[in-house]
Amino acid sequence: MFKTIDEFLNLWEHESGSTLKILSALTDESLAQEVSPEDRTLGRIAWHIVQTLHEMMSQTGLEFKGTPEDAPVPETAAEIADAYRSTNEAMVSAMKSQWNDEVLSEMRDMYGEQWSVGTVLGILTAHETHHRGQMTVLMRQAGLRVPGVYGPAREEWAAFGGEAPVI
Repeated sequence: MFKTIDEFLNLWEHESGSTLKILSALTDESLAQEVSPEDRTLGRIAWHIVQTLHEMMSQTGLEFKGTPEDAPVPETAAEIADAYRSTNEAMVSAMKSQWNDEVLSEMRDMYGEQWSVGTVLGILTAHETHHRGQMTVLMRQAGLRVPGVYGPAREEWAAFGGEAPVI
């Protein structure tokens, strides 16, 4: 759980930046990539990440303009990345102007349970990390280059003067 808004925002800057790197690496063709017909496509997972920012954070009482939960999946990867960028910027701006550190310990009704706002921020971060992981697998299956998030991706090792780890 986060104890200060700045603590969250410092971490979120990296996490949201990583998500934007992943979203920016998608192509329009890759959005249809799926594990199976019963599972979400790469485009649907990406859009779910975008929509969750507003859906989850509005339940805490944070007010900002974001992508509605019922908005259809865009046809282009650029639209998804742009929607993430603008929704995230609006969310961060709203946090800075509407919240103080004390809000983080306040309880909110979240999905039928009581969570502190600090816990909501932790779950938002984990949720996004989880879906980024799913996306990178589908990106590889779609033949896309996967950008590094917590370190270099396989294709990036040479730029760091090393060789990718042996499989």
